[in-house]
Amino acid sequence: MAEFNLNKPVETTEAKVEVTVSENNPFPVGRLRFRLVVVDDSGNESEPDEIDVIIRDSDRPTAIIDAPKVVDFRKSFVLSGERSSDVGGRLVQYRWELVSAPERPG
Repeated sequence: MAEFNLNKPVETTEAKVEVTVSENNPFPVGRLRFRLVVVDDSGNESEPDEIDVIIRDSDRPTAIIDAPKVVDFRKSFVLSGERSSDVGGRLVQYRWELVSAPERPG
């Protein structure tokens, strides 16, 4: 068991770790990003790997977007909200918005 704090590494000798949540200081609702670097017996470090974990509110719906990480120039792609959920209810609307982008040539 380990209590994680932002940008403070937790070192273990085991391949699994339980993320302990404090009653007094729980993670906020939203997306958490965890990073893992492994070290071998020669002291060599791996490249980091990262994963997102979403903390959801059991009263409000939770939006989750899935999309390709890389898209070829001038190619269409699909955004999916299929993993979004509402505990005890059903989703009736998906509101999409582009919130940042490089300037278009022109």
